[in-house]
Amino acid sequence: MEIGKYSVYRLDTGRFRLDGGAMFGVVPKVLWEKKHPADEKNRIHMALNTLLIVGEGRVVLVDTGIGDKWNEKLASIYGVDHSRFSLMKALLEHNIQPEDVTDVILTHLHFDHVGGATYYDESGELKLRFPEATHYVQKSQLEWSQKRFEKDRASYLQENIEPLVNSGKLRVLDGPATVAPGIELLVTGGHTPGQQLTLVSGDDKKLLYAADLIPLHSHVAIPWVMAYDLYPVTTIREKKEILARAAEENWMIFFEHDPEIYCATVVMGKKGYEIREKILL
Repeated sequence: MEIGKYSVYRLDTGRFRLDGGAMFGVVPKVLWEKKHPADEKNRIHMALNTLLIVGEGRVVLVDTGIGDKWNEKLASIYGVDHSRFSLMKALLEHNIQPEDVTDVILTHLHFDHVGGATYYDESGELKLRFPEATHYVQKSQLEWSQKRFEKDRASYLQENIEPLVNSGKLRVLDGPATVAPGIELLVTGGHTPGQQLTLVSGDDKKLLYAADLIPLHSHVAIPWVMAYDLYPVTTIREKKEILARAAEENWMIFFEHDPEIYCATVVMGKKGYEIREKILL
């Protein structure tokens, strides 16, 4: 898809599974399971959709998937699956090498968003996957990741974060920012402090990478909020604000974790916001 001066692509970087109850909070299972069937462990199928933006001399990656630094036990718990899709395979399909990537926007530092930014080399040393790229994160998110708060500390794995902090390639932002003309970062705080969404704009198109504000298409419904969110009331307010703009300006919403509907426009229906048109990238 062409948006302004950029070519925009969806990269499928793998699959994993998370507890369905945690993904939908107070929404009863009898409702969410109609759209997202659970396995015998109550986990639902999750995608790891990242965004590739190419143009104006930039190769920009938004999030990096879950990575491959998993031991057998944790890979089993989260159902990590790279048998069909992986970040490196997806990049190579577009003839892009890791050294070609100029910018990596990290929406936040949870393991399923930043895991692919680092890897173990043959000697067992942690390295940056994209050594030439500037990596972007919000100051409040970086600071929160170091607090080791009981509710979400399992989501912050230091093997993903410390190499970035020590690399000299991490640019710490403090609020909304513009990475390049037509690539804007919007900051939210309901899911986690300093989550940054990416808005790609052209003359007649806008696409929002909604990260974990709206991770699945079913989260377009305002009350469908994750139990993973630290501040669910804030998430609801932010969804109302973002979706109102999206509906009015006909934005495309990119769903990072949806394995079936990964991009769509939205409209206000009789019972709230709903999917209007599914879009392929």
